Amino acid sequence: MKKFLCTACGYIYDPEVGDPDAGIDPGTSFEDLPDDWVCPLCGVGKDLFEETD
Repeated sequence: MKKFLCTACGYIYDPEVGDPDAGIDPGTSFEDLPDDWVCPLCGVGKDLFEETD
């Protein structure tokens, strides 16, 4: 699964980990995150994330 980088703060969303604090289960792809999901570190929206290796 692809990882996504927050261009505002450098947080990397890893689908294998998910975002347990926000109720996002491991195995949830970035594309399947709710539209209102925000970066857990800085609070920006999904539109400021880009695919990373």
